[in-house]
Amino acid sequence: MTVPSEQPARVPDSPATRWHPVPVPPPSERARAEALQRFAALATPAGALGRLQHLGAWLAACQGSCPPEPLQRVRAVVPAGDHGVVRSGVSAYPAAVTPAMVRALVSGVAGMSVLAAQHGVPVRVLDISVDDDLADVPAEVRAHKLGRSCGAIDVEDAASLDATREALAVGERVAAEEVAAGAQLLVVGDLGSGNTTPAAALVAHLLDLPAAEVTGPGSGLDEAGRARKATVVQRAVDRAAGVTDPLARLAALGSPDLAVAAGIQLGAARAGVPVLLDGAISVAEALVAESLAPGVRAWFAAGHRSPEPAQAHALAALDLEPVLDLGLRLGEGSGAMAALPLLRSAVRLLRDVALLEDLLPS
Repeated sequence: MTVPSEQPARVPDSPATRWHPVPVPPPSERARAEALQRFAALATPAGALGRLQHLGAWLAACQGSCPPEPLQRVRAVVPAGDHGVVRSGVSAYPAAVTPAMVRALVSGVAGMSVLAAQHGVPVRVLDISVDDDLADVPAEVRAHKLGRSCGAIDVEDAASLDATREALAVGERVAAEEVAAGAQLLVVGDLGSGNTTPAAALVAHLLDLPAAEVTGPGSGLDEAGRARKATVVQRAVDRAAGVTDPLARLAALGSPDLAVAAGIQLGAARAGVPVLLDGAISVAEALVAESLAPGVRAWFAAGHRSPEPAQAHALAALDLEPVLDLGLRLGEGSGAMAALPLLRSAVRLLRDVALLEDLLPS
């Protein structure tokens, strides 16, 4: 993967290089309707199960079956990468934290690892563009490495168009591997110092919002740091002014790890496997995925609400309501993993609660 060193100009946005979106068919409306009808017939007061019935109906629609199968084969993927924009002071932590957290995830001692182990979910960590050789981690972690870090988006593009296409293709291949392994549901996490900055820039650009409205403290910036970060985000968005092609936008304002994650989301949806999103990063990636393949958002559910303002704007644009609102901002996929038991409960309720007519005397 070739990463530009000093490239003030944007990637080309011309008819010859543009992305051609292919819509994604929606989940089964028949199965959704059957699920809602079954929920209404359960031996529970009308509406007593609240949002659980909508989650159950969504999963039935995604599986194309009512009742859906229990969620026994959930898999998680965490693409990791560093970001050149960290040099502009947008993160409370240095880039050295990224390889350290990759090792923690692989060792099973990161927050996401602990939650996933509790819920019986294997976690696949991918070094996509970590600025470290990571020679001491298993080879499969480095199998899809595309480079070390990426361009600083406030002064140059994150990557070339070809490199961004390659990252999307890697994501789709990873999704295909997870589907082949039997995944019924994918959790897509994130890892990388400074990754809320490209996420905020992408949301601002896609939704035509000022940086101040989408920029949060990320990993813990104070107000002065957040204001500085908003200036950097605005500089990046202004640099990409006039870009309308979704691939060119992702190349200019994203990063290789975000592009791989968007590709995973796309690949899962195209294969008919739903995705449980995490926080600001994965929801920004979902917004990107929707721009690349209209209709893909129907295959997504939002695991939790992040305090990052970019996520709130992206959720509204995607018409997604988070399952949890606990003030979580860890990332890694941890919020989605915390929400997983509720999705499993929604399926079990739909499958196992008796129908009212079966309990009443005939």
